[in-house]
Amino acid sequence: MVYVLGIDVGGTFTDAVAADLDGNLYSAKAPSTPPDFGQGVLDSIDALSASMGVSTAELLGQTSYIAHGTTSTLNALVTGAVATTGFITTKGHRDAIFIMNIEGRYAGKGAEEIQAVKRTRKPKALVPKRQVKEAVERIDLNGSVVVTLDEEALRADVRDLLEQGVTSIAVSLLWSFRNPSHEHRVREIIEEMAPEVFVVLSSDISPRIREYPRSVTTLLNAQVGPMLRDYLAPLQAELENRGLEGPLLIMQGSGGTIAAAEAPKVAITTIGSVLTGGVAGARKLGSQLGHENIISTDIGGTTFLVGMVVDGEPVMESSTVLDQYRISTPMAKVATIGSGGGAIASLDANNNLHVGPRSAGAKPGPACFGMGGEEPTVTDANLVLGILNPDYFLGGAKTLDVEKARAAIATHIGDPLGLSVEDAAAAIFEIQNAQTADLVRTEVVGAGFDPRDFMIYAFGGSGPIHCAAYGRDLRSQGILVPLGPTSSTFSAYGLANADVLVTAERSDPMALPADPARLTKHLQELEAEVREQLEAQGLTYKEIRTSREADVRYTAQIWEVPTPIPDGELTEESVRGIVDAFEDRYSTLYGSGTGFADAGVQAITYRVYGVGVLPYKPDLPQAAEAQSHSPEVKTHRRAMLDARAGWQQVAVYAYTALAAGHVLEGPAIIEAPSTTVVVPGGATATVDRLGNVVITYREEKNHGVPGSGL
Repeated sequence: MVYVLGIDVGGTFTDAVAADLDGNLYSAKAPSTPPDFGQGVLDSIDALSASMGVSTAELLGQTSYIAHGTTSTLNALVTGAVATTGFITTKGHRDAIFIMNIEGRYAGKGAEEIQAVKRTRKPKALVPKRQVKEAVERIDLNGSVVVTLDEEALRADVRDLLEQGVTSIAVSLLWSFRNPSHEHRVREIIEEMAPEVFVVLSSDISPRIREYPRSVTTLLNAQVGPMLRDYLAPLQAELENRGLEGPLLIMQGSGGTIAAAEAPKVAITTIGSVLTGGVAGARKLGSQLGHENIISTDIGGTTFLVGMVVDGEPVMESSTVLDQYRISTPMAKVATIGSGGGAIASLDANNNLHVGPRSAGAKPGPACFGMGGEEPTVTDANLVLGILNPDYFLGGAKTLDVEKARAAIATHIGDPLGLSVEDAAAAIFEIQNAQTADLVRTEVVGAGFDPRDFMIYAFGGSGPIHCAAYGRDLRSQGILVPLGPTSSTFSAYGLANADVLVTAERSDPMALPADPARLTKHLQELEAEVREQLEAQGLTYKEIRTSREADVRYTAQIWEVPTPIPDGELTEESVRGIVDAFEDRYSTLYGSGTGFADAGVQAITYRVYGVGVLPYKPDLPQAAEAQSHSPEVKTHRRAMLDARAGWQQVAVYAYTALAAGHVLEGPAIIEAPSTTVVVPGGATATVDRLGNVVITYREEKNHGVPGSGL
């Protein structure tokens, strides 16, 4: 096989990247096609094959595998288009998912929202009470059976659920993470009675202590598993019909892939799959360039995404929150706001200007697309400000209508505020830059890191337009725009570079330092479990790697901090090292001296990541070297790259004419086939050996920001 494909479905565009064995990269975009996103996937492959000058059948016939980031599970949860689901829990615990352990009122909320107690509300219940059944059974905290499962009563409950029309059943019994035997028997009985029903066990999907989030995770997985299955099965069949011989892999929120046949079983892990491709790409490119600490920033048509790579690995979190529900599965930490190129600018009742979170999406799109959109977007503002070339959008494949952009901005923003169209566009541009900068700052500094230790990677269709602005005051080591064929499709490039990733975890609270043999036993059993999961994918790996961590806390605290655990047999010394690593991480997160060692330290949950390294990873190829440092200017045009500098005559460069070693001074614009790079006054752009554009600010023109970086 010759190619590896990455397919990234966004709210506006579906991106496709192909990499061959020689390191050549090809990319293409096609409009996303909600609600049938699978059609957009097929369209993007057709566009990709056309750009390569081969037929779709030829491309797919030479494809080793496809890695696909899907929105189907997230969309199903957001829209409520989920399977009718029943829930079985231990007798006496039916109301736990409705009481929500108080957490339902504040999960995912900021400090100010939490403090406004009278205005907090619990989210809508995941299932109606009539679809919740209580199994007569009981296993205690040590895993001993106290009350044997009443199978006759269970069968009656299952019959009632089936009569209600449920097509999926979630099972979360008390203390099942210590002894899953009753959950296994429940599944056997359901499969005997209704083999077509989709069944999810908490001991499989989230074997952790804390009943409520474990039950929520199990329920959500049961709701979206059938949706993912029904999306993937016809897509895979159609890809095979068009010539695909290799496997279809699905991206997970953890930053790794999983075989399409296995994905519905752990469907909840895919909800962040379209968010993590860029982080995976940043990790891969960073390894090629020697960058271990990276802030990954992606502005697409709908959203702005921020993730981090620290010491060469994505920053992970042991749980995430969706609509005030905590999902207890490991995921790469990615923050998002509705601030993409299609973000709609609007005025509230007090005439305050807002940008996003509403988006024009793929249809009707920004006003300048001429597809019926009438509300102004960030893309319309960038066009009016002269940043975008109306005749070179998507490499000239689409012509933008400047007059429709101006009319939309004037009607909805400029005229109500008494501003000219240009000033209104500048206001939209500046708000976009400010809110993206705020998110980057919050995520990096809030996680206990110093931006000066990081490179910023900026990609997506609109990321290179705004990165110099949102990166200006962070004083990072520089801003890198991955170009060549990868900037606007960089998340798809990340998907093509992702390995297969599975996790296994187990809760067994214990005070640290603890018995090394007890800890080692847990970890070795988890390592065996992830190896079995990797073998079940039916794929061939170059190698298998495992890593360990534990969720650790100070005694009597509520939340834990994921802490690394060394490989091999643990000793008393290495267990003490776990405590030291936890306290170091705690100080990094919350400040020196904030820990309280006298309270004691507890390990709660143990986790092993298993990585199946796929045999082929496409590197970005070396760029041609420049004959001189000064590139040729394509043209000049009037543009506003910074509201403080105002309108300027700006040098415009064609990216296709740039080579490694070229240096250009701002103010300047670089036009690439799939994006536009803004280099404001005071900044310098250098083309590196791989063709990436690296932006730094010159010290003497740094807008008051000291230092030789940003």
